[in-house]
Formats: sequence, structure tokens, C-alpha cells
Amino acid sequence: MIVEDLYDYSAIRLLGVATMFVVRASEPTLVLGGSQSSEVLDHNKVAGIPLRRRRGGGGLVLVRPDDLWIDWWIPRDDDRWNYDVHVSSFRVGQWWAEVLGAQVEGVRVHDGPLEGDQAHRVVCFAGRGPGEVFINDRKAVGVTQWRVREGVFVSTVLHAEPTTDVLDFLCSIPQGLAEALDHHALSTLDTVDAVSTLAQLRSVSGPVDQVDVVVDGSIAS
Repeated sequence: MIVEDLYDYSAIRLLGVATMFVVRASEPTLVLGGSQSSEVLDHNKVAGIPLRRRRGGGGLVLVRPDDLWIDWWIPRDDDRWNYDVHVSSFRVGQWWAEVLGAQVEGVRVHDGPLEGDQAHRVVCFAGRGPGEVFINDRKAVGVTQWRVREGVFVSTVLHAEPTTDVLDFLCSIPQGLAEALDHHALSTLDTVDAVSTLAQLRSVSGPVDQVDVVVDGSIAS
């Protein structure tokens, strides 16, 4: 099974200014965590589904065209860069919380360590990580990061719809994983407007350049 990188990460490392990537998958796409083996997947079931690998931690994510998927590159000489892994994730989570908190009640950012059943970490949205955003104790925004000497790349997504069907692609489903994967999405947050949220995220995280990215079944471009 061939798994391509999600981005041209060598090009990202050359960026000298903070950049916000607004990402859209042209079709449903499975994205593995940086060190995650593709052996967690049932190869017969993923036939015909684009499969990519992001840099950074976490587990499998199923992304779709209408997801609100935002990534940030913060170069090392930017004031927003921090040597502390948790601080970097928490800051991005705070950006999301500020914007979502103006539209819905019960928003908080997880400021503790990684939590959740080890077996459930096969899927990214089934646990709790630093900087991830919860609404009334239900996950809304997933956060992962990739750190290199030139800077930090933080990836976030608020799904358009529930993603429990990601389980259909696994070789085996650990007990309790389906329940742990219950999360908020744009479809469950009636007062959250995607267009407004995107504009406000650029404002609160700025100044940043913006790059629109399409994951088109081959590679982000």
C-alpha cells in the first residue's frame, strides 16, 4: 500500500513568514498519523480511497470536502513560536476557542497531557490532546503538530459531519472506540458559521499569509 505525504513538507520548512493553510479535500480522504502504520487499515476496504500521511502525532483521520480544516506554519523567529510543545498547541486551541466561544457556549481548551485509552489512539478524534477544543465536554477541534528546527506546523480540523464511519476502514475496532469517537461537527453546531469562523481565525492568529490548499487525490497543492 503506497502512502504519500500530505504536503511537500520540505517546501513548508522554507517559508519565512507565518502562514495559514486553508485546506479542502476534493473527496473523502484518509490521513494517517506521522508514525502510524498502514497495517491498521483493512486494505480491501480502503481500495479507491485516497490515503495520505501527515507529519506529526495522532492517529487516523477521515477528512471530507466540507470540513473546516486549518493548518498554521509558525517559523522559529516568529513571536508566536514557542519551544514548549504544549504551549504551541494550546495557543492554537485558544485561537479556535476565542472564535467559537463567540458563537456557542461551553467552549474550553484541553490544557493537560494526552488522555484516553491507548487502544483508541488508532483514531485521532477518540482522545484528548493538548490544545484540542471541546464544547460541553465533547470534542470539536482536533489538533496535531510537527516540529522541526525551522518552526512548528500545527494542523487542526472541525469536521463537517460525524466521522464514525472511519471505523469501517480499520482491520479491527477496539472495544469502546465508537463511543469515544463521538464528537461535535459543524452539523451539530447550528450557530457556528464556517465562513465567519475562517475569517475570524485568520484575524485572531494574524498577521499571517493565507494559502488555499486542495488535497485532490494525489497530493496537497
